[in-house]
Amino acid sequence: MLPSLAQWLQGISPDLGFLRVFQYLTFRAVMAALTGLLIGLIAGPPVIRRLTALKIGQPIRGYAMESHLSKSGTPTMGGVLILLSIAAATLLWADLTNRFVWIVLIVTLGFGAIGWVDDWRKVVNKDPEGMRSREKYFWQSVIGLTAALYLVFSISESSNLRVLELFFNWVQSGFDVNLPPKAGLMVPFFKEISYPLGVLGFVVLTYLVIVGSSNAVNLTDGLDGLAIMPVVMVGSALGVFAYVTGSSVFSKYLFLPHIPGAGELLIFCSATAGAGLAFLWFNAHPAQVFMGDVGALALGAALGTVAVIVRQEIVLAIMGGIFVVEALSVMMQVTYFKYTKRKYGAGRRILKMAPLHHHFEKSGWKETQVVVRFWIITMLLCLVGLSTLKLR
Repeated sequence: MLPSLAQWLQGISPDLGFLRVFQYLTFRAVMAALTGLLIGLIAGPPVIRRLTALKIGQPIRGYAMESHLSKSGTPTMGGVLILLSIAAATLLWADLTNRFVWIVLIVTLGFGAIGWVDDWRKVVNKDPEGMRSREKYFWQSVIGLTAALYLVFSISESSNLRVLELFFNWVQSGFDVNLPPKAGLMVPFFKEISYPLGVLGFVVLTYLVIVGSSNAVNLTDGLDGLAIMPVVMVGSALGVFAYVTGSSVFSKYLFLPHIPGAGELLIFCSATAGAGLAFLWFNAHPAQVFMGDVGALALGAALGTVAVIVRQEIVLAIMGGIFVVEALSVMMQVTYFKYTKRKYGAGRRILKMAPLHHHFEKSGWKETQVVVRFWIITMLLCLVGLSTLKLR
């Protein structure tokens, strides 16, 4: 919005040439981060008071850690604060004609809406389980597949009409259309190596990345500040990839696919970093507010969507290793428990408690130790992911 306004004002008066700074991507990225941070810090206290007044408190499951019982009643659904800050900062500083900005915003807010319903049911119905898994995955799949079908053709085309035309051509051809090499699965640490996916393969991979990362972040959000800081770090690193991928000069030099328009996602990633840091101000131990599913599902889906657009799905798995391990720990625990219950008549567990952060708590680590150590690991993984820019 502001870049367009600045350009319009320059056209009216030549004396306003200094407004050209609004056209620089790096300047707008910094301002988006500051805007998201300030909105979050200013709106945080009244939002928390409002959530408290509405008695939107976090219900604690009966089998939860004993040390967490004192958190019962802490305001949840604080993810609304994050989403409002991200949306406001992005709309203010991004180029609103950019197709990627809109698809990421739509996916983020769509998954946020699913999380809102889930959290609301937990609060109103006093049901810690919230929305049932089957219903939740259905709506996640609707949004994920819709985004995948759009992105599969928009990676190489900047016109929405052209994207629609390619979609109909794909259907009419019996679902057999070749994609450009840059739409393949990029392998880090190797020059110009990508595996062709085809339209169906791209759609399936995109769906798994978006929905998988959404639920992985949601599973990680179990301790004060545990999920939000890794989201900030991974999102910031993806912003670097977006900037490089959107530049014809840098992408060619670093052997990355050039995706016209992808650079504008740096604004969204910066806004996410700023909003996330503002939320951490209130979510640090002892937390004044929890993000809830409305924040965790949305932020995870946002990371997945950005990673798909900049063609760094594998790098996302590396940098978001904490999210991956947390999700795998739950899958392994549940699978092994069901297997042993069917075989031996009594379920057995691999971990003391899942997700993984609870296992370490059960092992004697303090909550703050788990959180800070997971932050450190994420920082190291992000550095590994960023090293793939040059190590090829």
